[in-house]
Amino acid sequence: MENSRRLLFLTVAFAATLPAYPASECDTWQDRHPDWIFCDDFEKGGALVAPNRYWEYENNAGDFKPVAGTGIRGGTAMRALWQTGEVEAGNLKLGFGRTPSATFSKGIRPNSDFREIYYRMFVRMQKGFKGNPFKLSRATVMAKADWSQAMIAHVWGQDAGDKLQLDPVRCTDVVGSVKCTGYNDMANIQWIGAKAGSTRLFDGTHNDAWVCVETHVKLNDAGASNGLQEFWLGDTLEAKREGLNFLGSYSAYGINSVFLENHWNTGSPQVQERYFDNFVVSTKRIGCAESAATGIQVPSHGSRSSNVPSIGLPTGTAAGMVILAEGGEWSLNGRKIGVPVPNHVR
Repeated sequence: MENSRRLLFLTVAFAATLPAYPASECDTWQDRHPDWIFCDDFEKGGALVAPNRYWEYENNAGDFKPVAGTGIRGGTAMRALWQTGEVEAGNLKLGFGRTPSATFSKGIRPNSDFREIYYRMFVRMQKGFKGNPFKLSRATVMAKADWSQAMIAHVWGQDAGDKLQLDPVRCTDVVGSVKCTGYNDMANIQWIGAKAGSTRLFDGTHNDAWVCVETHVKLNDAGASNGLQEFWLGDTLEAKREGLNFLGSYSAYGINSVFLENHWNTGSPQVQERYFDNFVVSTKRIGCAESAATGIQVPSHGSRSSNVPSIGLPTGTAAGMVILAEGGEWSLNGRKIGVPVPNHVR
């Protein structure tokens, strides 16, 4: 039988000759995830404000920065450090798609209008973390060069409580004229209905654990109330708001920025740290596992340690499970793993 049609059955016990998987889900992500818009695991180093990266970075005098040895698998993560009573601990602003100013663009899909996005990050609060740091992230439409916004979809902590919540905002009138002037124009923002999740994320029981937070934002069609905002912790849907009118009939720009934030309205009660890692923006659901091709499952709740199989197979592979090599590709229980079979085992 020809090599291309030969079947070879192996057990995991003999799978050490499998080719290496990508070290991270952000390695070659453009090829493996065409639906993704952006991926950053903070391992590449270099300037954070740069082509294909962020358009603004506030490092809070060095307290918000990449720190080696703090990431999901022992690599690098963004560390936010609050001093006692400190309100602002830094932020990152990512731009993508068409924007009204070169200020907001670093060349990420600059000719596209995104009416719907998903974005996901992993967040960890240090052991002994106290309080609810309030600001976490927002997706927004930057509508004018003066930073005026057409809508904002916040994900942040409750004013009084220990949960995350959605807090969507409209900044236009019914016909779509932008009413907000400049950034975060509180006088003209229209709040259209907050909704909290069910998990008490800031009660102390999730400290020192990586928590996967994924948010979905969909803009309404012109003149309709069919917008949506929802978020998950791990694979659990925490809160959902449907029937939203984010924009009236506005359509000049799509969602073109996502911010990662560390603004604590009332100030931190003590010196403490929070970390961000594996930040992805996509046009489709991302999920909380690193790419199946990496063979790494990151816990959404639990210990800091990742469940990393020693031979690089997808998480959950047990000794004795059958691997199939067919037509030059590996498959696991009928699912293609997506890497070539070495010539010596074809």
